Amino acid sequence: MPSFKPKLLLILIAGLVGIAWLVGHIISGTTTNKPEAIVYWNPPDSSAIPVNEEGALIRYGRDLIASTSIYFGPKGKVAAITNGMNCQNCHLEAGTKFWGNNYGGVAANYPKYRERSGTIETIYKRINDCLERSLNGKALDSNSHEMQAMQAYIRWIGRNVPLKKKPVGSAIADLPYLDRAADPIKGIQVYRIKCQSCHTPEGTGILNKDGNGYIYPPLWGENSYNTGAGLYRISRLAGYVKFNMPNGTSHDNPVLTNEEAWDVAAFINSQPRPKANTPNDWPNIEKKPIDHPFGPYADSFTESQHKYGPFEVIKQAHKKS
Repeated sequence: MPSFKPKLLLILIAGLVGIAWLVGHIISGTTTNKPEAIVYWNPPDSSAIPVNEEGALIRYGRDLIASTSIYFGPKGKVAAITNGMNCQNCHLEAGTKFWGNNYGGVAANYPKYRERSGTIETIYKRINDCLERSLNGKALDSNSHEMQAMQAYIRWIGRNVPLKKKPVGSAIADLPYLDRAADPIKGIQVYRIKCQSCHTPEGTGILNKDGNGYIYPPLWGENSYNTGAGLYRISRLAGYVKFNMPNGTSHDNPVLTNEEAWDVAAFINSQPRPKANTPNDWPNIEKKPIDHPFGPYADSFTESQHKYGPFEVIKQAHKKS
């Protein structure tokens, strides 16, 4: 009769116990540690917009996003309430481009609490924030036909995104922090080589032939976004530039290095632009983003470092505190 060595017997027993545990969990349906599926941004085909009354509202909303200035610019046919830029100038391809500041995660996550206002915000509030800050204009009545159209379009875009999920590739990418401050002086050279042919040396952008909208938007000056806009945070502008600029760039074929993106963002945001009146932003100063360019702060770092960096030291200080 064969005999088992004690060590071999222990291994055999451990294996049988492991198999029994796995079978039991499979039968009970309680297997754990299964990785959650990653949701990637994949915009719906606009040809799938229904051909009915709802579809007409969605299409009007898309047109308002793509050609905002025609309706709300200085020569707007609905109202003259913005600086003449289009929503699409910041939310590329009518808010659908991968890492192009798209609306992919909006419908799935709004209403939501936002630290900037310290309130629960709706999609209407989010749209009006863009009109007042990025387009340096005035808010729309939430009940207006135009507001209903824009929110219908944004909801349609994100209709297939699971609730409370933010797809990879939605909004703007986060770039790694530099080990130095972003440098506006270095950014000048990047701007001259890669940007000024479209946005002009003076940053004024280029109007269309009818003068009622921009082919290439102004990056500073009286007709650009104001100091309350999201892109006035350097991390947002650097991430936006990295995967979208110069025009025609895509996330899988970037033109600028990370350093160039940070530096040109520093240069652009160092230029003059309209001042925003936003005294109620960030009611809890401890929740301000690291790169929020205006004090007061809950730490001892300067306003200049919060604007340009280096940011890693601020991040580590916040972790310790």
